[in-house]
Amino acid sequence: MIRQQSFCVAACLALTAVSLTPLAARAAAPAATKPAAPAKKPANPAGRELGKVPAKSGYHLSKEIPVGGEGGWDYLVADAAARRVYVSHATRVVVLDADSGKTVGEVANLSGVHGIALAPDLGRGFISNGRSSLVTIFDLKTLATLSEVKSTGENPDAILYDPPSGRVFAFNGRTGNATVFEGKSGTVAGTIALGGKPEFAVSDLKGTVFVNIEDKSEIAAIDAKALTVKARWPLKPCEEPSGLAIDRQHRRLVSACSNQLAAVVDADSGKVITTVPIGEGVDAAAFDPATGLAFTSNGGGTGTVTVIREESPDRFTVVENVITRRGARTMALDEKTHDLFLPTAQFGPPPAATHEQPRPRPTIKPDTFVVLVVSR
Repeated sequence: MIRQQSFCVAACLALTAVSLTPLAARAAAPAATKPAAPAKKPANPAGRELGKVPAKSGYHLSKEIPVGGEGGWDYLVADAAARRVYVSHATRVVVLDADSGKTVGEVANLSGVHGIALAPDLGRGFISNGRSSLVTIFDLKTLATLSEVKSTGENPDAILYDPPSGRVFAFNGRTGNATVFEGKSGTVAGTIALGGKPEFAVSDLKGTVFVNIEDKSEIAAIDAKALTVKARWPLKPCEEPSGLAIDRQHRRLVSACSNQLAAVVDADSGKVITTVPIGEGVDAAAFDPATGLAFTSNGGGTGTVTVIREESPDRFTVVENVITRRGARTMALDEKTHDLFLPTAQFGPPPAATHEQPRPRPTIKPDTFVVLVVSR
């Protein structure tokens, strides 16, 4: 994942062809030919409105939530039911009220926090600490730390809770593997060799976990029960994938890549169905099952969110690129309000280059850390 510091930094269905009923024939006119029966509309369990595709999505930068403090950031996650947003920020996870934007608490004393995974059924949350290679387990109600689990690899980054298996998958960026432990007990269940640097991951909730392998430009499909890699799928022409989202209804993965493309992948065969152009500096992706819109957060340049419409399972089109702010490269989707949350800050000049850091990143100005809200 491209970071701001070393640890800094998801439509309408296809338009249904409907035959127009002809005007009633006049009494003196000969009988009209009976029109063909209208085409059957596709199943729409997600409740998406079918009809004319609008030219714009309506998404725009609606507000900024000031957080302040110092240091970098990485992932964030929205709990739509509990109305909370968990934001990684250096040595803590800041917890915001999803509606008011007010800070309601934090999980402190962390070490290079990367990702947050939530297990509402267990009343627990899980945080990956890149510097210490620990996973912090905390109480969702009190935010108190319950325990810490030592990763079996180094630099745990993305982290995922898979409800069907009850397991937590911590993806270790430096050692190219995943540590899996039982969410309820914290007991390590195994280690999965991934053969490359893992980035973001998603679950199909049917026994498979998918993870982007950045340096191999592929997706690895993991058996969540057997803890084995059952398939590896190349993403060509996409390169260096980071963000990953899933449309579980239609079995489609959306993988966001560094060469300004997103690949739409069949989650059963691994075939790349299509690609769409996205903005520069991408790091995250999301999919909204209620609207059929996918999103990528692109922190390069001025900063954008690319809005992608799933017109059909095999046709995805870019609706627009919404201007955000430079550095807003990670993102969380609130599935209740359909809002997007993106953290960023103001930047100063980079420090002088060194042998260890020949291309240093810009500095982050203190107390400028904010969470952007992009809404309709």
